Amino acid sequence: MFNFFKPAGLSALTVHEAHERALKGEICLVDVREPNEWAQMRVPGAIHMPLSNLAKQASELPKEKPIVFYCLSGGRSARAIDVCRQLGLSHNMHVTGGITAWRAAGLPIER
Repeated sequence: MFNFFKPAGLSALTVHEAHERALKGEICLVDVREPNEWAQMRVPGAIHMPLSNLAKQASELPKEKPIVFYCLSGGRSARAIDVCRQLGLSHNMHVTGGITAWRAAGLPIER
């Protein structure tokens, strides 16, 4: 839940930065939580690609804009960046605090 360290090359956006950039169409938000979590709530317009399938499906990620991962609190989204690096992909951004922080900030979610 708490990210006391930041791996080299990891770029974190606050929920407000991610929301603003997503609204402008500058980034693509990718939810790496599991299907049951996705079904409960998600960020409108986000793509769902569970971390458990990411290595197999990473080539399907959009290429026209930067990818920003999010999860429940930030741990799995940071791991998603590691998976992408192992695959030779340059995705290095995630949302600090995940959907928990997003919801706490009063930003839109859908169910």
